[in-house]
Amino acid sequence: MKRLIAQAAARFGRPPAPPTPQLHPDHAIAARAFDAAFYLEQNPDVAEAGAEPLEHFMLFGWREGRDPAPDFSIEAYCAAFPEVVAAGLNPFVHYLTNGRPKVVPPEHPLGFRYEVIEGLVPLDERIARATRGTMALGSQAELAAALGRSRDGLRRLHVTFSHDDFTHHMGGLQASLRREAQRLAELGRDHLHLHPAKPWPVVRTAAEPGELGVVWNGAPAGVFAPATVIAALGAACGGDGGGRSFAIHSLLGHEPDETANILAAAGLRAGVFWLHDFASLCAGFHLLRDDVEDCGAPPPGSAACQVCVYGPGRARHLAAHGRLFERLELTVAAPSQSTLDLWRRASDLPAARTVVLPHAILAARPEAAPAPAADRPFRIAYAGLPVAHKGWPIFRALAGRFAFDARYEFRHFGLRRDSALPVAFERVGGEAGGPTMAEALAAAEIDAVLVWPLCRETFSFVAYEAVAAGCAVITGPDSGNVAAFVTEQDRGAVLADEDALADAFASGAILELSRAKRRPIRYDLAYSAVTLDLPPAAKP
Repeated sequence: MKRLIAQAAARFGRPPAPPTPQLHPDHAIAARAFDAAFYLEQNPDVAEAGAEPLEHFMLFGWREGRDPAPDFSIEAYCAAFPEVVAAGLNPFVHYLTNGRPKVVPPEHPLGFRYEVIEGLVPLDERIARATRGTMALGSQAELAAALGRSRDGLRRLHVTFSHDDFTHHMGGLQASLRREAQRLAELGRDHLHLHPAKPWPVVRTAAEPGELGVVWNGAPAGVFAPATVIAALGAACGGDGGGRSFAIHSLLGHEPDETANILAAAGLRAGVFWLHDFASLCAGFHLLRDDVEDCGAPPPGSAACQVCVYGPGRARHLAAHGRLFERLELTVAAPSQSTLDLWRRASDLPAARTVVLPHAILAARPEAAPAPAADRPFRIAYAGLPVAHKGWPIFRALAGRFAFDARYEFRHFGLRRDSALPVAFERVGGEAGGPTMAEALAAAEIDAVLVWPLCRETFSFVAYEAVAAGCAVITGPDSGNVAAFVTEQDRGAVLADEDALADAFASGAILELSRAKRRPIRYDLAYSAVTLDLPPAAKP
């Protein structure tokens, strides 16, 4: 916002007026569409200060780029009308008193990929951030006390590793771990989950500090030094592996020998390594060169790696995973065949065995999806967080280009909206008992969901949820599991590139995917319990 004000002042030679201490005369105008609850939710500092939200917005908020409602972006409006800023006018008031003009957020002149590249942070700087600061650590006695509250005396203990606390973070990997944990609880088995206490962008080396967060039977138990975990687990388990098991869901933030030593303390060596991503092939676990272009895991040391921000970290990841597979007997489990095929082609890690187990399958309902009204626009949605690697900028550009085309209606479903794009938004997934993504898409009678990730998805929950809701899926050829799912099961369209996507909307060819023409059926989604649902032949 400050940048926009400076640009407008330079262009028009008149900076905006300073805040006035009395109530703004346009208070009543802004009150017509101001969303106080939204404003306080987005600005907790205002809520904590006890300020009256509308008054704060009128005096200070708009100048600080704080949005007054979920369907209005201060930044986008100022970018579209810089003369409003230069004149010292409140953009929201101008919007309300000038016919509420529709604003299409401007694109970067060189495309969104250049924006991403401009914001890249070198790996060594990311690692330095992860190593800053210290944390208070629990004692061996405290961890032993937690382990003592066992469901079955640790006889059937299941140990898991990932990059974060799955009980407090959202995402596909975390959802998989929650289902695994739920099944363990139903079976009365103990579950020890270990994750880096601070976010780590790569695997750790032995020389780098790394406190471990411990989740014991679904509840956080504290932060401990790896040596403390090894000692407490060894004392509690006595080295007998018996009916115990383990699964490594991510090695990010972990050190391979330390991980193997923790498992050895529980008497474990044979277990499961999941391919939720491609961190075993590169520090860029999405296989996106500079976070913008699919690389397909070229040979290590290739010219392609030398020009990528993740190139310096690739050797670290290959060596770490090589050491892990050397110390342990690992079954490599993939959630899709396309994922396993790529991994086999690009990796020489010695898997004891490999197996494919989808995270979810479709189960047809007895009834068909209701037919929509024939005269309504084609409803196209984006489902999920508005982030670049999931394809949000592609949806944003599409919605901007066809914002005034009566044939189309754009929607966004997810946990967080992008207020710079004024399309209808529905919050999904944040509240217990709320609608699932599939239920929300079905209720809105969405015709198609754009699932166009820049990276190769190992398994796309969104694609399956979309089809379960009766939607078609529109994707590109490099989307991994998404393209394979759409092609093999005829679930929508795989288009050649972003130009072909825009052409399909311009020509109207995409309208062939409307519900009225496809007459889709609804599905239920049957989710797996991940490691616990692996076929017996694949289990160590």
